[in-house]
Amino acid sequence: MLRRTLLAGLAALSLALPAQALPAQALPGRAESDPEMWRAAEAMAASIEAPRIPDRGFDPARFGGRADGRSDARPAIQKAIDAAHRAGGGRVTLSPGVWFSRGPVRLKSHVELRVEAGATLLFSPEPDDYLPPVKTRWEGTEVYTYSPFIYAAGVEDVAITGGGVIDGNAQSRFHAWHNLAEPDFQRLRRMGFEGVPVAQRRFGKGTHLRPPLIQVFGGKRVRLEGFTARNSPFWVNHLVYADEVVVRGITVDSHFPNNDGVDVESSTRVLIENSRFRTGDDSVVIKSGRDLDGRRIGRPSAWVLVRGNDMGGEDGIALGSEMSGGVHDVFFTDNVLRKGLSAIRFKANLDRGGTVERVRVRNMTVEDFGTLFWFQLNYPGELGGNFPSTYRDIVFENFKVGGAGTFFEAHAPAQAPLKDVVLRNIVVREAKVPWVLENVERLTLESVVLGGQRFDGELKAQVVGSAR
Repeated sequence: MLRRTLLAGLAALSLALPAQALPAQALPGRAESDPEMWRAAEAMAASIEAPRIPDRGFDPARFGGRADGRSDARPAIQKAIDAAHRAGGGRVTLSPGVWFSRGPVRLKSHVELRVEAGATLLFSPEPDDYLPPVKTRWEGTEVYTYSPFIYAAGVEDVAITGGGVIDGNAQSRFHAWHNLAEPDFQRLRRMGFEGVPVAQRRFGKGTHLRPPLIQVFGGKRVRLEGFTARNSPFWVNHLVYADEVVVRGITVDSHFPNNDGVDVESSTRVLIENSRFRTGDDSVVIKSGRDLDGRRIGRPSAWVLVRGNDMGGEDGIALGSEMSGGVHDVFFTDNVLRKGLSAIRFKANLDRGGTVERVRVRNMTVEDFGTLFWFQLNYPGELGGNFPSTYRDIVFENFKVGGAGTFFEAHAPAQAPLKDVVLRNIVVREAKVPWVLENVERLTLESVVLGGQRFDGELKAQVVGSAR
């Protein structure tokens, strides 16, 4: 088996490293690396422009809306948004109560949708309410399909705020589509892989691609702040082609399949901070499109800062696997990762292409994960591509970790090995498996302590032949 071969090779390799027994509490402090990069990230976050929204209010109740949880408030909410937009902008406020929406809410430029504490925006459980199809991106491929529940397309200066709840509905029929979507998913993937025109990619009634709860599809100056998101049918907060974005103080408590907390896709100048994630998938993930579709559009995700968050999902932070447009200058700092399958999971495959570089992750508190660092660059592809992805120039430093089943696992294709990864000042109380490596170059360890034993040095691994 390949895994056994890799483990055996690593056992010999790890013994060649300079190592010494060292109590975890005695680990010396290290000055942070790349101070100029971190200063640039902080300056970027501080310079993000706030949405330009006039201070005037629009009440859906004045358009006939009732927060009784039964009558359809969507027409009134939409009329209030449209009126605010026509007036040059303003705030649409949902007061305490349950506002039931039989279909999507379309957010428009210069409008803030405020869901006050005590208010719930509850969406209909019926998929037909989210037709006709709209243009969106579904797992990295552009398509016309079911509308996101809150959909903001081609907007400037928008916000969703308040201390209330945005609820995708635990009874939604979309939730069962997780087990029905595979044929449509594969058909769409092949359309994107082969370059079928987007106008011909229509997945309406009779298909099973679940929509996200909230999506910005092309936007500038966006703010998501303060609300709680629940029961999303798919990804929860999806930012596509968005620039100048702040996500602050939100709570995501959504545990259905593929419930990523925030997906940053082909977006730039993004700050995600002081939020709480309890999710059925990744807490925060950075993407930039899938396969030929992502490479054709060619919009990377860049200059993203994620700080001060409490993350408790299946995975903590992730990049990819849809990263064909590239990812660069991404920073994670001072986050807490709770428990799950993998704390750090970076993905790609031979269908993707794309380059991921200049990623910095520091000052992380991690409780207990099956795998601490997982570079899954052999993620299932299945379409027969030969477009190796490049992951390089990545630094992890100042980690305090409870337990990990596997400390560091990496699988990369031979033609595009994982390169130039630094692990610095990392303390793990217990790790059952130290390393599993396949095609890795220049993995540098500086003050890495696993179970009281310290390692410093460089690891390299190349798989020759079938390794069976």
